[in-house]
Amino acid sequence: MKLVQITPGAGGMYCGGCFRDNALVSALRKAGHDVLMVPLYLPLTLDEPDQSADTPIFFSGINVYLEQKSALFRHLPGWLLKPFASRWLLKWAGSRAAKTRASDVGELMLSMLRGEDGHQARELDQLTDWLKQHHQPEAVCLSNALLAGMARRLKSELNAPVVCLLSGEDAFLDGLPAGFRDTAWRTLTERCQDVDLFIAPSRYFAELMARRLSLRPEQICVVPNGINLAGYSVPQLAPNPLTLGFFARMCREKGLDTLVDAYLLVKQRESARDLRLHIGGGCGTTDEPFVEEQKRKLAKAGVLDDVSFFPNVDHSQKIAFYQGLFLFSTPALFSEAFGLYLIEAMAAGVPVIQPRHAAFPEFIEATGAGVLCEPGDAKSLADAIENLLLHPLHARHLGRRGREAVQKDFTIERMAEKFTEAVSGLKARR
Repeated sequence: MKLVQITPGAGGMYCGGCFRDNALVSALRKAGHDVLMVPLYLPLTLDEPDQSADTPIFFSGINVYLEQKSALFRHLPGWLLKPFASRWLLKWAGSRAAKTRASDVGELMLSMLRGEDGHQARELDQLTDWLKQHHQPEAVCLSNALLAGMARRLKSELNAPVVCLLSGEDAFLDGLPAGFRDTAWRTLTERCQDVDLFIAPSRYFAELMARRLSLRPEQICVVPNGINLAGYSVPQLAPNPLTLGFFARMCREKGLDTLVDAYLLVKQRESARDLRLHIGGGCGTTDEPFVEEQKRKLAKAGVLDDVSFFPNVDHSQKIAFYQGLFLFSTPALFSEAFGLYLIEAMAAGVPVIQPRHAAFPEFIEATGAGVLCEPGDAKSLADAIENLLLHPLHARHLGRRGREAVQKDFTIERMAEKFTEAVSGLKARR
């Protein structure tokens, strides 16, 4: 299969969608498919070899921003724009504090959703022309639904079906200011009719987005995310002292403060006096004030010395992080579509404790790898942590079941296989 994967970069920030797409492209290539990975906006920040390294960055983040702000810039000759798309300049720009929160980018996102009718239409033309010349695909895959504005032009110019992965777009859209939110959902719903197939990582998210985007049943299917298991193993002995872990972007939306509050509660109990807490994941400049707030809370309670932070680690450091844990929880507050951190923890044989909402119950049931607690409830989470500390053999049993489930159903090779089946079926129907 000849495929194009289009993935927006997050600059200096870690992005689960980038990790997933990069691993998927690598697995598809190993399976013999001809896949081109095209980065948008900014370079990808990854913890595995970059599959887009030899491809130009389209929709340069600098150009996209200036085209949104200046009608004059939109009419400059193309040769004047090339310097703004250089990797070194975009890498520098991405290392600055970027406005990636929904409340900051409403107008720009709406323009992008309008595709050929938006302020960035020239960028879409350049991408389409380049693909015609360098990699005429049999199918195009978009990393998320917020890129659906380009589907119409890509389909008509490349004569290829467009597939779109889904990954938590609802939380972003619902976080838009009131003046943009309804318009954005309407525009996205309209533009999603140009997409031939949506691939959701869970039944929960497939049903949610099918309803919110008015998708036809044949327009959506489920392919769970997968990870590369190389380097993961299950330690023979439990870590000493026992350690609870969190791994995700260090922000309120991922429930870091809920976990800190639960940790403070459980540390007051005799069963958890020696319990340590390891907090890992992405931490950008916009996250640092929130992280400092959590550190002050821990210091005030006199337990900061029992807590370690691991920001922006590389791949080997991430695996070592998981393998040093006894329990894991990232109690995200929003409607998480999947959560790669779950199968990463399971791959290391670590039982998980997750909120009873979003896609979490689906995966706890499917894997038998953990237990559920009440969403946003620090006491419920603390109780669940203590219960597994008091029953270590049961905790180890849950961890082994999680490892077995990941090996069977959540490897990147399994995801690539099911992804190929879905796209091949779409091509056959066309």
